[in-house]
Amino acid sequence: MIEVDRLVKHYRVHERPPGVGAAIRSLFSRPMRVVKAVDDISFKIAAGERVGFLGPNGAGKTTTLKMLSGLLFPTSGNARVSGYVPFERNPEFLRSIMLVAGQKQQLLWDLPPAETFELNRAIYDLPRAEYRATLDELVSVLQLEDLLQKPVRQLSLGERMKCELAAALLHRPRVLFLDEPTIGLDVTMQAAVREFIRRHNERHGVTVILTSHYMEDVAALCPRVIAIDHGRLVWDGSLTDLVRETKPEKRISLKLAAPATTAELECSGARVIESTELEVKLQVAQAQLPAAVSELLSRLQVVDMTVEDAPLEEVLSDLFARHAE
Repeated sequence: MIEVDRLVKHYRVHERPPGVGAAIRSLFSRPMRVVKAVDDISFKIAAGERVGFLGPNGAGKTTTLKMLSGLLFPTSGNARVSGYVPFERNPEFLRSIMLVAGQKQQLLWDLPPAETFELNRAIYDLPRAEYRATLDELVSVLQLEDLLQKPVRQLSLGERMKCELAAALLHRPRVLFLDEPTIGLDVTMQAAVREFIRRHNERHGVTVILTSHYMEDVAALCPRVIAIDHGRLVWDGSLTDLVRETKPEKRISLKLAAPATTAELECSGARVIESTELEVKLQVAQAQLPAAVSELLSRLQVVDMTVEDAPLEEVLSDLFARHAE
């Protein structure tokens, strides 16, 4: 569904020091430098995949999505989405994709969402019966019944994002680019949006590329992760393999009925990384996990225990630090 081959986007930017003198000199001489927003990345995404597209701020994520959606022309390289070259902006290509950005909106501020939905129906020339069936489904799944006739300015951020998703999906795109779709939403609304995206992907086979700084979004939605840093590809593979390769140790969290000594806690290779009087978090190698759990349970008065992977934030931080060296 998506093929990217050695895609590059470089910008030439003007640099000058502050001050009136520098401003006047820049009228005659403008020193330039090249910013490598995207620098020779390649990957393929199959139809129906959900892929997390990750990286720190300024890594080139949004620039890549804009090139794949036809908003930016690349410096060099090739890309095909749904069989089309994005930069040619073929009308059939534009009907097959949608870019949803959490910091941008297509809803008309002083009009109710129903007006934007009707406008999109006209733009995409959707048959009335098809439009009605799709809208009814989206209204039901996203629980929009009470929002359709309210002016957008009266909706909460979460309500607006649900309406944005509905507007984006009315023409049933085959590829959905999601750029920070849950930014600014509360925990409950984030979970609702994630669940809707997952169900829509599974039901309609839509290919989803997600960028997000909320790692809960990635863990819940994306079996595969593509990570870039400074415009370069640093990982393309399963999320499970990324965690296993970067942070193979397990985290053991304990709630105790009585305080424990450091000697009682550090057993079978386990190492204390956080500790309060009755709550402890330890790190242990995968191979030593069974022995460590057995020892801890036999030595301590354990009220509750959880075993989990390292937080995804730490995994990505280590990944980017490794490639920065």
